[in-house]
Amino acid sequence: MSGEPRAVILGGTGLLGSATARHLARAGWQVTVTGRDPGHVPGDLPAAGVRFVRAEGYDPHTLAGLVGDEIELVVDCLCRTAADARALLQIAARASSTVMVSTKAVYVDAAGHHNNSDTPPRFDGPVSETQPTVAPSTENPLSREGYAANKVAAEQVLLESGDPVTVLRVSKAHGRGARPPREWVFVRRVLEHRPVLVLANHGAGIDHPTAAANMAALVETVAAKPGTRILNCGDPNPPNGLQIARTIANHLGHSWQEVLLDGDPNPPLGAYPWNAASPIVLDMSAADDLGYRPAGTYEETVTAELDWLVESAQRRGVDGVIGADETSFFSHFFDYELEDQHLNVTRSAHDS
Repeated sequence: MSGEPRAVILGGTGLLGSATARHLARAGWQVTVTGRDPGHVPGDLPAAGVRFVRAEGYDPHTLAGLVGDEIELVVDCLCRTAADARALLQIAARASSTVMVSTKAVYVDAAGHHNNSDTPPRFDGPVSETQPTVAPSTENPLSREGYAANKVAAEQVLLESGDPVTVLRVSKAHGRGARPPREWVFVRRVLEHRPVLVLANHGAGIDHPTAAANMAALVETVAAKPGTRILNCGDPNPPNGLQIARTIANHLGHSWQEVLLDGDPNPPLGAYPWNAASPIVLDMSAADDLGYRPAGTYEETVTAELDWLVESAQRRGVDGVIGADETSFFSHFFDYELEDQHLNVTRSAHDS
């Protein structure tokens, strides 16, 4: 092939797809993203030369026209099921490299517990790509139990195809446009001038974050070295909850008194999205061995999301930042009354 390398990103208007499009366009790629609604295309992508094509899922006619007989890279941010994977293979066969975005939720610990099980997992150390996973399934990919099981089924279809497919197992993604924007748990507190921050488990909980910009950098790495493999995708030196809170407060110029509680939240006093029962850290050595160089640390990459959240709050008010479908996710993170009751009891006990 001659000229600019070409990439098609399926479901490319969301957080991970748009970050990848942005990164590849800056690196000199000719990038096309697909999606249902042109209104969801981030405004900077067209200015960067990224083309949008409306496509409903894996519409074979549209995708065949986009890919042609040969293409350097296909990135799939849609694939959730084995059926999706089989549809993807119809165009992956024409690509020098294909990337399927999966999830670290597929991993199970020695007792069979995983990210979405009633009992949280406890891993012995950093989780490598050889860690056992949940059993594959085709039952309800939208359910709590079915999500990861369907991802495993999709992974298997792709990896057994013989095509050069890389599966990227992403953890808690962050970046401008993140859904849900987990950092909002601390950003809202800053905007509402909360003087005290209460964190369970001494703020020591770790659940590996993944910057969309870092996933984009890893996509470029694997595109240059096609192969059939699974790679973890997480930020270097993953921070704990207290470090995340401090990063956000420092970036937004806020200070608060830190009240660090023993144990896990029950009731959800001091809860935060990264408070895993035991540390969940992805082993990134396989990606590093390929020559992957991250775009930055959590502290360096999260600022784009923080600024976006502040801008959103300024336009819509703090109650308009999250969508209606995200209300349940955040419902137990903002119980200020519970926090104030605990602080008042603690002060009274101390004064007496």
